[in-house]
Amino acid sequence: MTQNRSTPESPDRGRFPARRKAEAVVRLLRGEDLDTLSRELGVTAATLSSWRDGFLDGGTAALEGRPADDRDQLIARLQAEVGQLTMDRQPLGMRCRHLEGGRPFASGRRST
Repeated sequence: MTQNRSTPESPDRGRFPARRKAEAVVRLLRGEDLDTLSRELGVTAATLSSWRDGFLDGGTAALEGRPADDRDQLIARLQAEVGQLTMDRQPLGMRCRHLEGGRPFASGRRST
């Protein structure tokens, strides 16, 4: 007879919410034993270690610079657009030089 052991991570019980993960990580950081805590929570030690590493990486990132805001998204989008326009412009410039045959464009104004 096989025992159907359900863990807190298994699909039938749902995933750990971020708050519970953070609580587990804080317990680790306060010195609780990794193996004991993993057995208690029903997750692997590797999973707990991964949560801890991600938690610490996020904390480090928060201390390194200013928090992201809507301007960051706008700047990233505009930079992508400038990059695309630059790439689109290159073949047009080559085509214009080819059509000019070494001659500059006529100014469009005629002197009288």
